Amino acid sequence: MGQKLKIAGWVSVGVFAGALTTVSLQTVARGTLAPLPLEELQQLAAVFGMVKSNYVEPVDEKKLITDAIAGMVAGLDPHSVYLDKKSLKDFNEGTTGKFVGVGIEISQEDGLIKVVSPIEDSPAFRAGLKPNDLIVKIDDTPVKGMTLNEGVKRMRGEPGTKVLLSIFRKEENRTFPVTIVREEIKTQSVKSKVIEPGYGWIRLSQFQERTVADFSRKMEEMYKQDPKLKGLVLDLRNDPGGYLDAAVAISAAFLPENVTVVSANGQLPESKFTYKAAPRYYQRRGGPDPLKHLEEVTHGALKSVPLVVLVNEGSASASEIVAGALQDHKRAKVLGNQTFGKGSVQTAVCLDSAFRMDNCPTAALKLTTSRYYTPSGKSIQAKGIVPDVMVDETEEGNLFAALRTREADLEKHLASGQGAEVKDAAREKAREEARIRLEEEMKKPASERKLPEFGTAKDFPLMQAINQLKGQPVMVSKTLVERPEEKKEN
Repeated sequence: MGQKLKIAGWVSVGVFAGALTTVSLQTVARGTLAPLPLEELQQLAAVFGMVKSNYVEPVDEKKLITDAIAGMVAGLDPHSVYLDKKSLKDFNEGTTGKFVGVGIEISQEDGLIKVVSPIEDSPAFRAGLKPNDLIVKIDDTPVKGMTLNEGVKRMRGEPGTKVLLSIFRKEENRTFPVTIVREEIKTQSVKSKVIEPGYGWIRLSQFQERTVADFSRKMEEMYKQDPKLKGLVLDLRNDPGGYLDAAVAISAAFLPENVTVVSANGQLPESKFTYKAAPRYYQRRGGPDPLKHLEEVTHGALKSVPLVVLVNEGSASASEIVAGALQDHKRAKVLGNQTFGKGSVQTAVCLDSAFRMDNCPTAALKLTTSRYYTPSGKSIQAKGIVPDVMVDETEEGNLFAALRTREADLEKHLASGQGAEVKDAAREKAREEARIRLEEEMKKPASERKLPEFGTAKDFPLMQAINQLKGQPVMVSKTLVERPEEKKEN
């Protein structure tokens, strides 16, 4: 038990699937640990034997063992998880931003699947699918009543296989079939546009493997379109997180070199680290640094352009790292709602130590190993980033934010580690009011709904961010206050 087992792992800062960056994790059997609890292990073996011999139907031994492992890990916190072969495939797709499918962003409308946007140069894009098209059938299965997840599963598959979609196009009042050949899709995690002369908007929907390169390319395009930008909005709303390296790189694009971006603290030496705004902290896999080329093209403008960061209760983990770093270094004003509060680090390791996570053939463990901290030493866990300026999500108020799940709402969530947590008694009342409001809102025609439309003239928080950059009055929320931490039940 005195030996060391060194396993190549990935550090994850995403909300659920999260996303990762390669580090080394050492599992050390230290002399200070208590001996194995033999009595409890004997009980486990006894229960296994009783279930195997006495259950009403035969039970697969491997399933019993994997279920026991999964239950043990799930009892720790919401982000520690045992990944079987299928879960591992979904996990790796989430970290790379690649999957096999038709290439559309979707939502639901009237019980059908609605095309929000075909991904550029995807099979769906080349087949002529348009925003607002409704999918009424996938192969021979009607979509009515199908969940989005079920629809996604049916449209994904093996590369080169076909799927038949029946499409209803409202403006043409017709239904027609489209056969699409599935292929590997690379999702777009970055969008940008010049909102008005001198003021740009760049949105990160997730921190994926390609996010830094896409961010650099979009910023270069924006500066070529308007080389005299007077202000920039970095939109991290509903960004659930992703690669830690990507979060450090995006922060470094705006910060002075070598200032602290984030630190972490856990039990093992390898779970204690500090990342700074320098290439050696985000370019550890080698290859060209896209930020270097961006700095050359923009002549270093990103280090000084006035900056506003937009966040909401859906901004989590890696996006909280970026918002916290830019706020602590006073590089940007943070506007919006208090963020999700996912301030823990997960390390994923393949349980077959001969393989890396991206090539793991069997099963893996994703385990919470650290809490992370902003440059000033604040823990975000179960609390989140508090904006400098609280702004509602619509002009009529903060209509639906209470419906979003936060870290502190999750069962068995990890406490912040910085002081006691108190119960927010008004939370459930606000959630019920928001539920009723949303039900009424969804009964209205799409053109009359007050749901936020990111990046448009109807995007109320974005318009307030532009006002902030211009030095004009901002409509500050009259109801939003700093959210108390919720009591951790033992």
